Amino acid sequence: MVKNCYFDKNSPEIIYLTKKDKHLAKVIDMIGPLQYQLISDSYHFLIHEIIEQMLSKKVALILDKRLTETCQGEITPQSIAQLTNEQIHQLGISKPKVTYIKNLTVALTCKKLELKTLNTLSNKQVIQKLTQIKGIGNWSAKMYLIFALDRRDVLPFEDGAFLESFRWVYKPKDSSVKSIQKKCQKWHPYTSIAARFLYKAQDLGLTKTPFHLFK
Repeated sequence: MVKNCYFDKNSPEIIYLTKKDKHLAKVIDMIGPLQYQLISDSYHFLIHEIIEQMLSKKVALILDKRLTETCQGEITPQSIAQLTNEQIHQLGISKPKVTYIKNLTVALTCKKLELKTLNTLSNKQVIQKLTQIKGIGNWSAKMYLIFALDRRDVLPFEDGAFLESFRWVYKPKDSSVKSIQKKCQKWHPYTSIAARFLYKAQDLGLTKTPFHLFK
């Protein structure tokens, strides 16, 4: 079953965030209600995250589509296992990423990693489990926490899209990780929801024009 999530100005999470952060409150007002569906195919999601590393979303989607078509319409551990490294590489996916895709697939087929059990673990434990697989780093693990497990208190400071929107809103003089973490502490325990609004602002093209708090 696909889980639908919806937040508007009457949601407790939004009331909390708008009281805590006037800049974020402005972004929320610009965007309106936030609605999304959780990722249901966690394996395909992780494969896509591997492909997307250091690439634009547009290029990653093209490569993902090619891989899906090569897998007869469905990316599964079984369909990936049947492909050679060279077959995957010929789709335009770099050789290191091909190795990472195979690493993940082997980890699942030999039960070193079981995705269905990750929702029972803490955020820290999920990151530890996923990053044991070479090719999956903190960025991919946090994307999994936010978009697949719907964990509500994750700060994706490693993500370029998040950082771009963050800078658009706050225009920080200091963009260090420590500074960003301190600035975003006020979002706790709904950090991921705040981040989703920043992602949405970018998706809607709002970040292409200057942000004005009182305009």
